[in-house]
Amino acid sequence: MTKLHDLAAAGTSPWLDNIRRGWLKSGEFKKMVSEGVLGVTSNPTIFQKAIADSTDYDDAIAALAGTSASAKDVFFELAIEDVREAADQIRHVYDDSGHLDGFVSFELPPNMANDSAASIAAAPEFFGRIGRPNVYIKIPGTAEGVPAIEETIAAGINVNVTLLFSLAQYEAIHTAYLRGLERRLAAHQPIADVHSVASFFVSRVDTAIDPALPEGSPLRGKAAVANAKLAYQRLGEILASERWQKLAQEGATAQRTLWASTGTKNPEYSDVLYVDELIGPDCVNTMPEGTIAAFQDHGTVARTVDADVEGARATVAALAGAGVSLDDVTHKLEVDGVKSFSDSFDSLIGTIRQSLDAQRAA
Repeated sequence: MTKLHDLAAAGTSPWLDNIRRGWLKSGEFKKMVSEGVLGVTSNPTIFQKAIADSTDYDDAIAALAGTSASAKDVFFELAIEDVREAADQIRHVYDDSGHLDGFVSFELPPNMANDSAASIAAAPEFFGRIGRPNVYIKIPGTAEGVPAIEETIAAGINVNVTLLFSLAQYEAIHTAYLRGLERRLAAHQPIADVHSVASFFVSRVDTAIDPALPEGSPLRGKAAVANAKLAYQRLGEILASERWQKLAQEGATAQRTLWASTGTKNPEYSDVLYVDELIGPDCVNTMPEGTIAAFQDHGTVARTVDADVEGARATVAALAGAGVSLDDVTHKLEVDGVKSFSDSFDSLIGTIRQSLDAQRAA
């Protein structure tokens, strides 16, 4: 038993926020799972680093250079193969947990983040291509993402809602999840095995707000956890509602809150800050491997996610009093997050295109 197993027993499932073909082939990923990792998330930035910064994919790209595949086609072939393999290697967790964990997340192309129709069409296409039940399709919780989330859930496809920063976003995507399940019920379709998580980003909030506060302000390093705790409170209210209870009676599973961006960016803060402070039921924490190692070494397992909620409310009020608009900050983080993933995706496609061109010219 490891501290990750203890974390899961406390209600928060530890997931790995990374995927690499080298780990899948070497047995390193299976080792992580044996040590308590219960799921995997990926995004364009993760794949950009994995493909551009390693030789793991060189042979596969060389083989595909002999076809007419475009750089985008090649990326999807590589990414889908990795997601399938990871899903297969962690499938026993999915089965043993009653389909609660053991998932691998695959993100839709970031240029679809503000395109409802494209996302609605792409989600079943990619889910079908991957061909594994223990896969989440990641859809950003943008305004345009909300109807795509509803449609994808209504189609019976698991959704990881990503890039959530604000309580308003969090509310909107939860409502989309409920509507999708309600539509399935109305159509006499099962809802017991349709799953979703809501990826609420944490550390980036402190990174954005801290510079706007005076040096030495007691509010520095407090906004992210406070914002997250208020989101978790909203989850509790939703799960206590009559609307949710009707769905739960039909077998629906809660849209768990997934704490994302939990690697500490400020070296002055604890490297397990965004894990230790957000532990409790119906949660997931997706961590980069460095944060997992730090938590295994010196993390503390205790129920904290709903501790001192009034303090969290006071922190948010104090931020407003200090002239910091949490709404403005979280909106900018959403816009910047979409752009960051788009830039990573474009860089990745450029890297693959260069490799293909070199192979084809040889």
